[in-house]
Amino acid sequence: MDDELHQVRITADQAAGAVALDGRDISTAIRGYQLQQVVGREAELVLFLAPMVKDDFEGLARVTVGAPPDPGPAAAAFLQAMDAGELERQVMARHDLMDGGPNEYTRALLRLLVEWASGKWQPQEVTG
Repeated sequence: MDDELHQVRITADQAAGAVALDGRDISTAIRGYQLQQVVGREAELVLFLAPMVKDDFEGLARVTVGAPPDPGPAAAAFLQAMDAGELERQVMARHDLMDGGPNEYTRALLRLLVEWASGKWQPQEVTG
């Protein structure tokens, strides 16, 4: 990672865009970018190799060339936070659990985890 700040200019629409680093157009060399900034700190720009940008930005940023983040640690933290008893109760109460197909419990469990992770889950009344 480069600790030096670079002048960055991003101009984009949904289909094409231009990314300049220190006044040099690097649009053809990148696939995309991730731009983030915490209030009171310099922006951080991660470049991915070729073109798909959506926003306009002009200013100083710390620039890193890297790979997309690994979702594994976030998934592990999500699963470790589960209440096993509540998870089992909710899966057993699902209307799609008893469909008669192979691995129905596991499929219902995975669907519930996807719903929880994506924020689409609606709690069901569980009796017993």
